[in-house]
Amino acid sequence: MAERPMAESFADLIAAEDVLLFVNAAVTATGQREFRSRAEEQRLSLAFLHEYVRVNYRPVYAAALALDINDHNAALVVVQLLINAGDASAAERRTEGALIGARLALMPPQRVYRVFRALRAARVNNRRTRAIMRDWLAARPDVGHDAVKYRSGLKNALRHAHLPPRSVELGDFLFRPGARVRYEHGFLDAHRRAHFEQSAVYELPYTVAEGFAARHGIPRALFLERIAPRMTRLERLRTQRTGPTADLAVMPLTRLALYVLSLPAGERVARRAELTGALRASAARAAGARAGTWGQVAAVLDDSYSASGSSEKRRRPLAVALGCHYLLEALAAPGAYRAHWTSGARDPLLVRPWGPTPLGSRILDALEDAPQRLVIVSDGWDNAPPGLAGEVLRVWRTRLDPERRTSAVHVNPVYDADGFDVRRLAPSVPTAGIRDAEDLPALVEIAQFAEGRTGLAELLAHLRERTDRFLGTGRERTDRFLGAGRDRLAGARGGAP
Repeated sequence: MAERPMAESFADLIAAEDVLLFVNAAVTATGQREFRSRAEEQRLSLAFLHEYVRVNYRPVYAAALALDINDHNAALVVVQLLINAGDASAAERRTEGALIGARLALMPPQRVYRVFRALRAARVNNRRTRAIMRDWLAARPDVGHDAVKYRSGLKNALRHAHLPPRSVELGDFLFRPGARVRYEHGFLDAHRRAHFEQSAVYELPYTVAEGFAARHGIPRALFLERIAPRMTRLERLRTQRTGPTADLAVMPLTRLALYVLSLPAGERVARRAELTGALRASAARAAGARAGTWGQVAAVLDDSYSASGSSEKRRRPLAVALGCHYLLEALAAPGAYRAHWTSGARDPLLVRPWGPTPLGSRILDALEDAPQRLVIVSDGWDNAPPGLAGEVLRVWRTRLDPERRTSAVHVNPVYDADGFDVRRLAPSVPTAGIRDAEDLPALVEIAQFAEGRTGLAELLAHLRERTDRFLGTGRERTDRFLGAGRDRLAGARGGAP
């Protein structure tokens, strides 16, 4: 009996590592091709990880919806929870329903409609699922807009949840096309008229209008000029490749970095003041109240060839590194930030993916100044020479800085399908997955749990706090939910390693 607490502590440590592994994957992986792995490998790896965590740690799996996981994985969590509803108690299902509803409200509508389609394909049509679909559709600000832009998705949702259309004319538009000669709703009537009237094309959402413009043979330049008032900020960025735009100042940091990297080097130089100002303004918004509070910061940023990403995620790793550069500049004390790009680049605006990954050498450069914080942004493939980064970090942490005067963290934007995690550099330095640069402060917070100095209890406390904030519910309800999760973990592990 004297050994049981130690066994339970070891089991808790393993459980905490499993949960962190899943969180890292859910933040970074999207089931798409990466530089070193195919899309099929990504999807198979993610499917196994989701099933493993759902079966063994279901309440924690559901609570992940309150974290900064990406929309692809949030959708998978929602679908898996609803497909396997019988594995949860009635009280757990109520909390799961609240988490699902809150997360769906934050997701882009096209993703939510894909979730509904997946539920229909899986023949999940219980009362809770129909209630979730009903409540989400009832909260949509303009179902007429959805009927035009997401027509098949809305039809599928209404049929699957056995819901009546919000109005008779909406039902006619969806299920009896051609039954009316005109509609009272502007979008519905514009869609009807756009089949034979060019002027009506410009009253529709951009993605719908684009198809009608091609059908009518409208010149692309003329179409883009006239449809501009109907376009979203991101749609304008995707179609406007030259010239200044006021939209840059309010773009999310990673999307803005992707846009900057898509521009030719000459255009970046010509628009240096505009682009740099926009990146710094976006980074300042992301930093918020934390701006200037991180003290002296050194960053090692990976712009090696592997940062080019893949055909599905072009330049995404490099964009995350560029966004982190400007965010860390905002988080550091004024004048107390230094960046070390693996290529040796000095101008962040002109970085491009090329060359090997000499992470070890750059980490040595960064540690020379004895910063308060060291942040490494890399896919973890240290190859010039291989393994030097891990050895540098091991010696530095065990012999040169055992008191941890410098706080170090590695954030990795690339999921390693073979390892079911993001690739790590050294056991002594925590690693967290990252998808968007603006999530860096929150991910640095959760990375502390990967150091092995904190266990399951601390991790569950963090999840509890995030879930409370996400749902705006009382602490008692979350305690019960994650308390049940702790009990399940003990049962799954049997209190033994």
